[in-house]
Amino acid sequence: MLFALINTDRPGSFDLRMATRPAHLAYLEAETARIISGGALLDADGKPNGSLLVIDVADRAEAEAFAAADPYTKAGLFEGTVVRPFRQVFKDGVKVA
Repeated sequence: MLFALINTDRPGSFDLRMATRPAHLAYLEAETARIISGGALLDADGKPNGSLLVIDVADRAEAEAFAAADPYTKAGLFEGTVVRPFRQVFKDGVKVA
């Protein structure tokens, strides 16, 4: 089942994001089999201030565990995280559902 993980950084946490980024990327690289899409959300100046991941996991509990294990989460980077079921309609410009 697909889930969207939408994370919002705490204000003033850019330095924490950059310091934790290598561990975050290593975590995601170890989980590529479950990641459909992902990347940083940007502020008006083009700086990262959140993230969006679409993951394929068995259920909501697994999606929440995935989010909780992220080094960004463990470091306290996020002000909030939203976990929502996701239905993909388009992929690579092609309607799939």
